[in-house]
Amino acid sequence: MSHVVVVGAGQAGSSLVVKLRNLGFDGEITLIGAENAPPYQRPPLSKKYLLGDMDLERLYLKPEAFYGENGITLRKGEVVTEISEGQIKLGDETLTYDHLVLTTGSTPRHLPAAIGGALDRVYVVRGLSDVDAMAPEFGAGKHVLIIGGGYIGLEAAAVAAAKGLQVTLVEMADRILQRVACAQTSDYFRTLHTAKGVKIIEGVGLDHLMGKARVTGAKLTDGTELKIDFAIVGVGIMPDIALAETAGIKIENGIKTDAQGRTSVANIWAAGDCASFPYQGGRIRLESVPNAIAQAEIIAENIMGAHKDYTAKPWFWSDQFDVKLQIAGLNTGYDDVIARQGDKDGMMSFWYYKGDHLLAVDAMNDPRGYMIGKRIIEAGKTLPKDAAGDPETDLKQFM
Repeated sequence: MSHVVVVGAGQAGSSLVVKLRNLGFDGEITLIGAENAPPYQRPPLSKKYLLGDMDLERLYLKPEAFYGENGITLRKGEVVTEISEGQIKLGDETLTYDHLVLTTGSTPRHLPAAIGGALDRVYVVRGLSDVDAMAPEFGAGKHVLIIGGGYIGLEAAAVAAAKGLQVTLVEMADRILQRVACAQTSDYFRTLHTAKGVKIIEGVGLDHLMGKARVTGAKLTDGTELKIDFAIVGVGIMPDIALAETAGIKIENGIKTDAQGRTSVANIWAAGDCASFPYQGGRIRLESVPNAIAQAEIIAENIMGAHKDYTAKPWFWSDQFDVKLQIAGLNTGYDDVIARQGDKDGMMSFWYYKGDHLLAVDAMNDPRGYMIGKRIIEAGKTLPKDAAGDPETDLKQFM
């Protein structure tokens, strides 16, 4: 009987084992996760769950009983230490596999201990245990320092402000969201956060955190000193490639796979945040839930013999205060941005172009604009710039 072992019990891992069973795979399936919880959604952690608007069980992708009922062995709180030919090690135990899938995800970047990263009450936002640990800190009137002005930092800032905390966010780049969005999107979210009481400091980094056992303050690179109660670090994530590296699997901005999800080692596959794959003549790695699901499901089909290439359709989202940002496409290489004003307060979209070709769209509280943009981009078509910028033009005609 064939045995598929999946290492990493997150969105990609769960999606893969569910898809295998739905496709009629009748072999043995083992899903191994380092955390003590069953597979759960990560995006709500820094939003609804932290706000207290979502119960723990609602985070779970499937009820825990689902796995046993479907012949999937779920092994929680266990770490795979070694991969050898056809085998993996979990402590002193060895498991054999016919197919191994690495869905190890990503790990957050931490502050170096030399600048206070090891102090108590310094948190990252990645897993359930991280959010559970920081949740008691969110008392009205406390002062939180958020280090990093990307989406994770801004989402945490929004929750903290909504719960009545004093919030200071520092971003060492010239503007928030500089790595991922145009200046117009940065301006939109800066205005939103400032109006809600968040203090945003750009172009200034963290020199060091202060305190003996626990953090009590911070010194910034411009000499400013802040008294704080706790800090949240949101300075990016890295693909979790440690296990793959020790197994001699090729690494290229993550675990290198071909278009069907295979790694450089026979019968080993990779999907989700940890994997890089061919895309439009190059190679990318996408950190998103939709990618994790779609890529994992293609691999499940390929394990069953489908021989399908994965064609990524990038899309992302972020919730901050009462604004839902939806992003379609990838803006890499854009040279022009067209703004489109919506017909309601706060409704806005920004359309990214390279020459006359539409690459991506950021849509704030504009689900219709997002969906139209997404369908145009995925069809390989474009949208005339004058139409994108004219709120009176019905964009559906260009789909």
